[in-house]
Formats: sequence, structure tokens, C-alpha cells
Amino acid sequence: MTKQNSKIKEEVGETITTGLSIDVPADVPDSKKEIYLKNFHTATAGSGRMMLFAGDQKIEHMNDDYVGPQASAESADPEHLFKIASEGHITVFAAQLGLIARYGKKYPKVPYIIKLNSRTNLIKTAQKDPISSAMFDIEEVMRFKETSGLNIVGIGYTLYLGSEFESQMLAEVSKLIFEAHQQGLITVVWTYPRGKAVTNERDPHLIAGATGVACAIGTDFAKVNFPRVADTNDAKKRAELFKEAIRAAGTTRVICSGGEKMSVEDFLQQLWDQIHISGASGNATGRNLHERSLAEAIKFSKAIYAITIEDASVAEAMKIYKE
Repeated sequence: MTKQNSKIKEEVGETITTGLSIDVPADVPDSKKEIYLKNFHTATAGSGRMMLFAGDQKIEHMNDDYVGPQASAESADPEHLFKIASEGHITVFAAQLGLIARYGKKYPKVPYIIKLNSRTNLIKTAQKDPISSAMFDIEEVMRFKETSGLNIVGIGYTLYLGSEFESQMLAEVSKLIFEAHQQGLITVVWTYPRGKAVTNERDPHLIAGATGVACAIGTDFAKVNFPRVADTNDAKKRAELFKEAIRAAGTTRVICSGGEKMSVEDFLQQLWDQIHISGASGNATGRNLHERSLAEAIKFSKAIYAITIEDASVAEAMKIYKE
């Protein structure tokens, strides 16, 4: 039986005692370790794996993901994201501070990750290498957390490796990770090779390099794209090649971007392979949830949650989806 979101949310304020082994980074002060562990527990439902629902595309992709033949009519309303986060089965919802400020009071039990930087898709890589600077610092996040009363468990940041501006972003995100850990927050870095110097963003070896960088800057989770291989569509082979990225990440846990909308069964099989063949620590799903109606998104989230958090098989997850 799928664990209920409400139960997870009720545990947030309690002392967490689980059998899960968590490597608390040395930049988390002793006075903040219990807070860090509570935040980590919340963000992974005590499993060590994260089911992150991504809502940052409102800036990143503008309105491309929210209207059109691929999207439910419900997806056009930004509140659709919060309804899914509240009623679906996820462990944490990531969005920009401003969006959370607009709707968060109505959904106070949702665990949030503040996405600190974002850029639109208007300026293409062929025109200029990507750069995305933080819109807020950790002090401002903590002030927002205190004044809003919302359950903010961590921060997120997109890092474009291979961009001519990577050194600026590396310096900025490294400081943000340190300051977040000093407050007991967890960190997720969207770690994407991108720029004119990058010929294949989905190369397995390059993605492994990116997860190694994620470990070197100290983040708790690295969100990366699942690799593609030019000479094969074999999902199992891709999952085998992805092992290099998991090893390179060390104690940083790796989660996979959900990517473009695909069939439910294909998505669940790919997710199962990422976790059980590659060794990934969960998923970050956006379009595959919010482009669906609320009713379907809730059903799909339960199936994703079952595989990610409860070690369900694909067949078991499909049964949950069809209920």
C-alpha cells in the first residue's frame, strides 16, 4: 500500500530516527545537524531517494510546457502545480521563491525546495553560452522561511558546465551550498553540460564528469539528464552506461530528470532501470506530471512514488496507476 503524503508531512516537526545511513556533510554545524537530518528525511520520505516534482519550468520553458496538444487544459493555470504537489504523492516540490510566495500559503504542508536561479529559453546556446545567476541568497531564503512559516527544506540551482560562464556559476553555487548547509538546508544542483563547447549534452562520460563536479562542490543531490547513446535505443544499455555517473558522484546522490512527456509504462520502466540497474537515488519529474490533468497526475505520481520510495516493480506501479 502506498505511503500517504499526509503521514510524511506530519513527521516534519518530529525527531527523526530511521535506519537510513546519511552522510552529514562537514559544513553542517553540529547545532544544525538535527535540522539537516529532518530536512533530508522529509525530502526523501526517509528512504534516501528523492521524488522531486519540478515546477521551475514556468521561467525555464516559459509557457511552452503548459499549453498545446501535449498539455491538459488544467496545466495552463500555475496553481495546477501546487494542486499536484499537495494532492499527489511526491517528497518535495521545487519552484522559484516568487511562485511559492504567490501560492504557498494555500498549500502550507507541501515540502518546498527554493530554486534560486533560472533563465528563460529565449536566448539560444547558438547565440550565447548560458548563464543563470541567483535571484536570492540564503539569508533571504531563511527570512522567507521564517516569515511565511512554509516548510522549506532546501535550495536548488542550475549549473551549466561547459558554458564560458561556468566559473562564475561554480563560484556562486559553491558558496550557496556552503551557506545552505550552515542553516541545515539540503541542496540540489541541476547539473547540465551546456554551451558551444559541448557537442553532446547526453554523453554518458560527460554526465559522469558532471556528477563528479557536483560532488566536488558539495551538493547533496545532483539532478542530471539520463544519457543517450547514438548507436542504440536499448534502455538497459543506457542504464548500464549511467553507472559511471553514479560512481563518479561519490556520496552525492544522483536523481534523473524526467524529460519530455512519454507513456506511463515507458516512464516507469526507465525509472526502475535508473534506480535498480544504474543506482540512481530517485527522479525529478515535471512535464510528465503537470502536463496531465490533476486526476491523472495524482494517479501517475502514486505509481512513480511506489517505484522510487517503496521499491515497487513496474507491474505493481502500473497496477497502482490503473486503480
